[in-house]
Amino acid sequence: MRFVALSWALCLALGATAGFTSSASAEEDIYSMPERSEGPAVSDNVRRGRRARDAGRWAEAQAAYKAAFEATDPASSTERERAEIAGELGLCELALKQYRDAAEHLAWSLEQRNVLPLQLQLRFEAGQRKAAPHVATLYLSVEPPDAEVLIDGKPISTPARTYRLFFKPGQHMVRARLAGHEEAFQSFDAQAGKATTISMQVPRAATQAAIPAKDAATVTREPKRSARVAQASSVAPSSTASKLRIAGAVLAGTTMLAGGGFLTWSAYTEDELHDRATALRGADREADRCARPNAPRACSELRDLQKQRDLLRQVGWVSLATGGAVGALTLVSLFVGRTSSSSDGVRVVPTASGQHAGLIMVGAW
Repeated sequence: MRFVALSWALCLALGATAGFTSSASAEEDIYSMPERSEGPAVSDNVRRGRRARDAGRWAEAQAAYKAAFEATDPASSTERERAEIAGELGLCELALKQYRDAAEHLAWSLEQRNVLPLQLQLRFEAGQRKAAPHVATLYLSVEPPDAEVLIDGKPISTPARTYRLFFKPGQHMVRARLAGHEEAFQSFDAQAGKATTISMQVPRAATQAAIPAKDAATVTREPKRSARVAQASSVAPSSTASKLRIAGAVLAGTTMLAGGGFLTWSAYTEDELHDRATALRGADREADRCARPNAPRACSELRDLQKQRDLLRQVGWVSLATGGAVGALTLVSLFVGRTSSSSDGVRVVPTASGQHAGLIMVGAW
């Protein structure tokens, strides 16, 4: 009898000890997830991520938690499990200084804070505070709410009325589109640690409801053709005028450059003429010998050289004058072309008198 009582006492003591140990283990592993209902892929990745996280292998932990998060399915995993995996993924990304991804996953996790234990809420909130100074936040509202939203050309999650998005600092473009509506665009400058609010309206596209159905095809084709004709008629003159201006500028520059070359050539010819005349006067004591009928051959060469100098000088000055005139006309056409379509622009008026000639520009620019 005493032996039986002793055995029962020993069993009770062992049971109490085992229960206490099990309770202590549960207390220590309070951050671990509850009994899982998802598939083995999620469970295996979560275990692998937890081991890598505890060992400080953040890249390995981030890859494991990311694989687990992408494998979660609302049909086979609970809301708490998905929120906890997202939060742990965000903390791994924070340790790797992937601030934008960390802020996004931590924010997503804390949106389900009501299913998270208090300890996890505090951990994830602390991580979010650390990521916030490194990212820009955009609060975006879109109307209609079923419009597709693209950020820098990439579509984001399912349509919603409002979004909270995180960005790296820099310029970004928001685009919203919906069938039967015109596209809406909005660019903004994302600054680290600051929030931006944008409201976008996606207006309805213009319709032609008043047009009879039988004539709709004809009417819709005709304006397009008219628009093409109008565009061609407006673009062609502008294109031709631009080409003429370019040709005028090239011609003016070339002509003036040639004029400068001719004048330089005439200057060299002048020097050569002076040297030959000096040499001839030094060889012949009779200074007026070139004026006599039996003048030496050197005298005729001097006369030819003098004619060449005069011709080069004349051609040079004419070229400079022509180039300047062409350049002035090109400049005038540029101003006139820019202001011909508006009545309050700059007007260029030529003026001339007995003493001078020029251009007067009137208006504001």
